[in-house]
Amino acid sequence: MLWALLKEDIKASLERDPAARNPLEIILLYPGFHALVIYRISHWLWSHRLRLLGRFLSQIGRWVTGIEIHPGAQIGRRFFIDHGMGVVIGETTEVGDDVTIYQGVTLGGTSRRKGKRHPTIGNNVVIGAGAEVLGPLTIHSHSKVGAGSVVVKDVPENCTVVGVPGHIVHQDAQSFDGVDLNHNILPDPEGTAIEMLSKQVKELRERLEKLEK
Repeated sequence: MLWALLKEDIKASLERDPAARNPLEIILLYPGFHALVIYRISHWLWSHRLRLLGRFLSQIGRWVTGIEIHPGAQIGRRFFIDHGMGVVIGETTEVGDDVTIYQGVTLGGTSRRKGKRHPTIGNNVVIGAGAEVLGPLTIHSHSKVGAGSVVVKDVPENCTVVGVPGHIVHQDAQSFDGVDLNHNILPDPEGTAIEMLSKQVKELRERLEKLEK
């Protein structure tokens, strides 16, 4: 079962990273894959009540890869971490299938209380570099989080979220198959607003000049 999951993880890396040339390169050189191997073993230990050993192994993974995945987190199939340095995934995080995250992503908690305090991520979700998803919220399937965004509220399906705090700038009622990695093609609502204000100021200035004449 473990080997089957890891084979799918290798295949996901090949499909989503154009720099990946062959499975051996991923096995030897990809810290995201190394972190997943360590996570899947430590999660098995955690699930079988060998929690100190599982936590110790995950700590070794953190030292080796720079990626911190708590062994209590639940991560689905074909998970891909691109680059990975600085990624943090908390204990009660739940991640679906075919999810892609980039370096510096935090799936963190906002409470000291026991129980569910970390995010739930649906299937086919892409989370851009440096994004923070905080609290027991849900990012539903087929959604994208822009780089550097801070998400503190639920995100419906097929949405694009950007900003601090994160807000929905695009919602597509139609689902898509596979993983959409075009997380760089994001709307710029602040830029659009500034452009509109500049246009209005120009129009008002022209009207004022006409009145003065």
